[in-house]
Amino acid sequence: MNIGVVFPQTEIGADVGAVRAYAQRVEELGYSHVLAYDHVLGADPEVHRGWNGPYDLHTTFHEPMVLFGYLAGISSLELVTGIIILPQRQTALVAKQAAEVDLLTGGKFRLGVGLGWNAVEYEALGKSFSDRGRRITEQVTLLRRLWTQESVTFAGHYETVTGAGLCPLPAQRPIPIWFGAQSERAYVRAGQLADGWFPQVPPGRQLDEARALVERAAAAAGRDPGQIGMEGRVSWGEGGAAKLVDHVGRWRAVGASHVSVNTMRAGLRSVDDHLAALTAAAEALELRAPG
Repeated sequence: MNIGVVFPQTEIGADVGAVRAYAQRVEELGYSHVLAYDHVLGADPEVHRGWNGPYDLHTTFHEPMVLFGYLAGISSLELVTGIIILPQRQTALVAKQAAEVDLLTGGKFRLGVGLGWNAVEYEALGKSFSDRGRRITEQVTLLRRLWTQESVTFAGHYETVTGAGLCPLPAQRPIPIWFGAQSERAYVRAGQLADGWFPQVPPGRQLDEARALVERAAAAAGRDPGQIGMEGRVSWGEGGAAKLVDHVGRWRAVGASHVSVNTMRAGLRSVDDHLAALTAAAEALELRAPG
């Protein structure tokens, strides 16, 4: 099982030195990958009265594709979007950005995608919020075509490409697409389309039920459920390294292919604090530094 980290988007700040120190130390500690969340814009609660979203315009978010271009130049970590809000973005542009990140990392990239929840952000990016679930299926089909074919002609309900293609193509053809999922419809979609998925529930009854939906949908679509990866998430917090090791073990026991260690919302005040927690976790998990 590959063990990576969740990039502490909301707490790392805007200092490029902190970003560099974080990535380089994570690699030194033996983690396999960095997973980054995505938001382009934050809503202003003073304008949107009654706002109850987990993030707003004061919450730090580095743009994942640009961030990954930087990280690719200073580390050899696998880079993972967890997730890009695909329906609020132009599909062909995402295909181009993802292909570039994949090339810069030597094929160590997974594109995690999902629907998102922030209608304010969709409006600002000029995309419809109400049909985002229908559009993502078509987007995924087009992404894979653009990553594997020199010239693409595609006429869908939402997407049109006429005799055009990416150059250069990515190292991976196609790039693995992973889905964020936390509803029955999303589980079915993941089973039908995804190379892997990010459960939003821990091991237990809810995960068993969600996984059954993913696997049934995969089988119904003629796919092998055993080939669909699953990435869990564990959080640093009360109980420290011992509790975290226990939670990682639970994900290993249910057959997760990947897990990420999240240090956000744990009361850590600086990048050094995040790295100290990840150091303790790496030692407890007995990770091996590269080389």
